[in-house]
Amino acid sequence: MNRLQYETSPYLRQHAHNPVDWYAWKPEAFDRARREDKPILVSIGYSTCHWCHVMERESFEDKDVADYMNFHFICIKVDREERPDVDQIYMEACQVFSGSGGWPLNCFLTPDGRPYYAGTYFPPAAAYNRPSWMQILQQMQTVYRTRREVVEDQANRLSEMIRKTDKTFVSGIPPEASLDNAFLPETLDAVFQQFRRQFDASEGGFGSAPKFPGSMSLQFLLEFHYYTGEQAALEHALLSIDKMAMGGIYDQLGGGFARYATDRAWLIPHFEKMLYDNALLVSLLSDAYRATGKALYLETIQETLGFIEREMTCPDGGFYSALDADSEGVEGKFYVWSKAEVDAILGADAPLFCEYYDVTEGGNWEHQNILWRRTALDSFATSKNLDAAETDRLFQLCREKLLAARSQRIRPGLDDKILLDWNGLMVSAYAGAFAATGEKKYGDTARQQLDFLLQAFRQGEGLALYHTYKEGKAQYDAFLDDYAFLIAAMLDVYAVVFDPALITTAMQYAQYVQDNFWDAESGFFYFTSEKQTDILYRKKELYDNAQPSGNATMALNLLRLSILTGEHALAQTAAQMLLQMKDAVGKYPSAFARWASAIGTMAYPQGEIALVGAEAQTAAAALNRAYLPHAIVMAAAQGDDAWPLLAGKSAGTALEIFVCKNYACQMPVKTVEEALEIYSAI
Repeated sequence: MNRLQYETSPYLRQHAHNPVDWYAWKPEAFDRARREDKPILVSIGYSTCHWCHVMERESFEDKDVADYMNFHFICIKVDREERPDVDQIYMEACQVFSGSGGWPLNCFLTPDGRPYYAGTYFPPAAAYNRPSWMQILQQMQTVYRTRREVVEDQANRLSEMIRKTDKTFVSGIPPEASLDNAFLPETLDAVFQQFRRQFDASEGGFGSAPKFPGSMSLQFLLEFHYYTGEQAALEHALLSIDKMAMGGIYDQLGGGFARYATDRAWLIPHFEKMLYDNALLVSLLSDAYRATGKALYLETIQETLGFIEREMTCPDGGFYSALDADSEGVEGKFYVWSKAEVDAILGADAPLFCEYYDVTEGGNWEHQNILWRRTALDSFATSKNLDAAETDRLFQLCREKLLAARSQRIRPGLDDKILLDWNGLMVSAYAGAFAATGEKKYGDTARQQLDFLLQAFRQGEGLALYHTYKEGKAQYDAFLDDYAFLIAAMLDVYAVVFDPALITTAMQYAQYVQDNFWDAESGFFYFTSEKQTDILYRKKELYDNAQPSGNATMALNLLRLSILTGEHALAQTAAQMLLQMKDAVGKYPSAFARWASAIGTMAYPQGEIALVGAEAQTAAAALNRAYLPHAIVMAAAQGDDAWPLLAGKSAGTALEIFVCKNYACQMPVKTVEEALEIYSAI
């Protein structure tokens, strides 16, 4: 066994029995490379990556291949989810070389970490217009030994190109530029029109296959409709959510969403389930449910969080990272059905169930069946002259029988490491679900899991945190996303439990991020803290990719904290960040959707609501059921001069609700209904 047996990452442990002499991303690997003057091979992937598994079977388990790798290279395995900072740098190198990226990512480095070649999957024999893995290895070691000057030149030029990418989408407006008229409603209108050009008006979502959920883009559409009344924004957001919730990308038996669909109609998923996708989609569903009250959204929230509780929650605290697409070496095998299996389990109920969920003899994917719903239940029941409620109950029983049968199958692999950033997103999702549904258990989970994160990931007695945790061991310094999503989670949990200590802690962490991640020259936050020294250089991540940008999330955090605490300098910092990103958001909103939401709060500033009195929290829970994007709500039994929105407000035992804008409050009212009416008017 190699050194990976001592790591906590399930992905690294998968490679512990390879004949390759793998190192983890640790100083000893670089020390040896410098000492022996050998090139470094960094292979990056993650535990649920299908092609990572394929390349391991084909190449890394081959002793002859491994012997060649061990003799000519220092080999390092990286879990991209543990070390996203490493992945960012070398993925950009791959994109420069090939124009695209993906995993497994294989990058060849000089002993000091500069890349001189990068690619993704390579087959064991030349195929698919790709050289074989052995051919690549031979070329890379030969050029390193015989044409070292070429390697050095390539590494220098490539490193310089990667350094400059941080500035690609930044406007270059100086951080002290005036904000007068910088964020007008027209700014957001232009962003919406760019989104609209990408609508798939038939199947929902954006563009064609493959289709990713686009949670942040859809959230922007809901917000834009709220601000402007633009019906097309609402209709497309709801169409997209409906299609996903009824599609094969959603697990119709067990709840939870797969990472993406390989087809336009959301039928065929790439079957892996990621924690962050489900967190973002639950947050989106909670907003959609608050905006519409649609039963489908409530059911999907409940089923998805049921899946998270059942399969993705660690008994000791925290949420696991992912479920593999493969089981028994076959993608999707755990989830698909033959018609004969469904008939045998459901008996007389099978024909109706099969018709609704598109189960046929020939199958709808590779001679098997993925369960999905082409039409809404009400429409289906009407077409069959059936009672919709009775049909729903029948299908619920059928799904329970099939789920019980499925649970006897060999399960997909579980990546049981606990990542701080993804967990922060899921805590926010639980808080949002509690706000939308009033289900107390969701609020309890949000608070308990937040407390776990603050304890388990802490480095010593200070505020510094780790990024990953497993089996009682936390490691790797936390990144910007970890702190940004954790701060957002604190503020989201505050918004449903109203414990002001959460604001205080969030403020402390916001200051910590400013002290350790801020780059005054650019006006943005680095992805890594200033104390981290084991990477080529510090990058700033600005894209909203599968997850929100840490910078965009920090901008929103600073805006919220500014209102809650009265620290106006925080809002100034956030506004300057948004000003520099405004042009990029206008041109490429799908790549900067969380930034677009943040800009929306500037173009359409939302109000504040303070509830004071013995019934304040009960009334606040009712208020939270309404869709009020980016509103700041505070609730307390008594006024409190420590917080601007609560200062000077005393209601005794009576309930008083103050609707404010820029701290200028209307006369207090006694009911949530009155408060909502005033809020919509101002």
